[in-house]
Amino acid sequence: KLAFSYLDELTKEFERVYGDKVEGVRKPYAFVGFDTFMSKTARLYRDTRSATASSESNLDKLNGELQDVTRIMTKNMEELLWRGDSLDRMSHLSTSLRSESAKYRKAARNINTQGTFIYFHCQTILADNRIALIRKWAPVGAVGLFIIVFIYAKFF
Repeated sequence: KLAFSYLDELTKEFERVYGDKVEGVRKPYAFVGFDTFMSKTARLYRDTRSATASSESNLDKLNGELQDVTRIMTKNMEELLWRGDSLDRMSHLSTSLRSESAKYRKAARNINTQGTFIYFHCQTILADNRIALIRKWAPVGAVGLFIIVFIYAKFF
């Protein structure tokens, strides 16, 4: 907070003094004169004797801000560790899911292979049954065909 107030004060003073001249500058060191104001302001902010309205020195303010930052960083690190734990758990779950899906794929392939064998085996059995039916009824059909041809030849 103290650093931001320092930078804010520098920004306001720079805009007040040089605000309209910034766009027309062609030289790299056109604002060297602002260095004196920066030095004076930095000295004021470093001076531990100049206290704020709450009688807290600038150094104490800075320490308080550092403690705030430390707390925030600690909280962020805890969140990162929790996320890391979650990522590890997700990685384990995805590995488990991958192995289970490989098992499922292998089982499905085996079932499909067995189904194909059963299908062809059934087709073979059906073909054998058809052949048996043909052998059984072929003589009857041949005799019937012979009778029909004989009757046709006799009457027509």
